[in-house]
Amino acid sequence: MLSKYSNSRTLGDNIKLGALTAFSAGMVNVISVIIFFAFTSNVTGHYAVLAEEIAKGNWYQAGVVASWILLFFFGGFTANLIIINFNKTYTYLAHAVPIILEIICLLIVGSYIQFYYQETLVETEILVGLMLFAMGIQNGLTASISNSAVKTTHLTGLTTDLGMLFSMFTKKEFRENKALRGKAKIQMAIMTSYLSGGVAAGLVYLNIGYNVFYIVCLFLLVVIGYDFYKLKVSMYMSARQPFLRIQYLSGMHRNRKRKRKDLQNA
Repeated sequence: MLSKYSNSRTLGDNIKLGALTAFSAGMVNVISVIIFFAFTSNVTGHYAVLAEEIAKGNWYQAGVVASWILLFFFGGFTANLIIINFNKTYTYLAHAVPIILEIICLLIVGSYIQFYYQETLVETEILVGLMLFAMGIQNGLTASISNSAVKTTHLTGLTTDLGMLFSMFTKKEFRENKALRGKAKIQMAIMTSYLSGGVAAGLVYLNIGYNVFYIVCLFLLVVIGYDFYKLKVSMYMSARQPFLRIQYLSGMHRNRKRKRKDLQNA
C-alpha cells in the first residue's frame, strides 16, 4: 500500500490506500466542522470565501483565508518533495514520513485544544491552518504515489467523476472496460470511507470530546504500522525463498525415490 509507487501499484493497493486515508480525512473534516465551524479537508469553499472577503474589502479575513489555502498548498508540496527525493532510496520510508508529519500536526492540534485552548479567534485561525496543512500533506501523498488515481480529501471532483462513470456504464462497451470498473471501485471506496469516517468521528466526539484527535492519530499509526508489518513479512519470505525452494525440491526427490521403490517391490 505505501511500499509501492506509481505504475507498480495494483488496483487493490489503491483501494486500500484510498479507503484508509479517506476514512481519516472524513474524521478530521467533521471534527473541524464541529469544533471550529470550518472545513479543513478541502479548499474549494475557502477560495469562494477568499473572493467574497476581497470583494468586501475585509483584508484581514482575506489574508487569513489566503494563508489557509497556502498551507494546504505547502502540505502537498512537502509530501511530494519528500517522495521525489527519497523514493529511490527507501520507498516505504519516503511514503510513511508524510503520514508521520500529518500525525504530528494532528497531535499538536489535539493537545493544544485539550490543555490550552481559550477559544479566541487567533487560536482558531492558527489551528485550522495547521489542520489544512495536515490534509494537504495527506492529499499530496496519496495523489503522488498513486499517479493521481487516489485523492482522498475532497469529494467534489470524485462525485463528478462517479456521475460520469455511471453514465458511461449505461453502455455495455464501457461496462466491460476493466480500467473504468477499477476506477469506479476506487472512487466508491473513497466516498464510502470518507462518509464513514465522518460519522465515526461525530459519534466518538460525543463520547470522548477532544480526545477524538488521538483516535485519528492512532488510526493513521495503524495504517503505517500494518504496511510496515506486511513489508517485513514480504522481505522475510523473500529472504527465505532459497530455503523453501530447497525443501520443495528435496520433497519432490523423496517422492520420486518412494515411487521408484514401490514399483520395484510391486
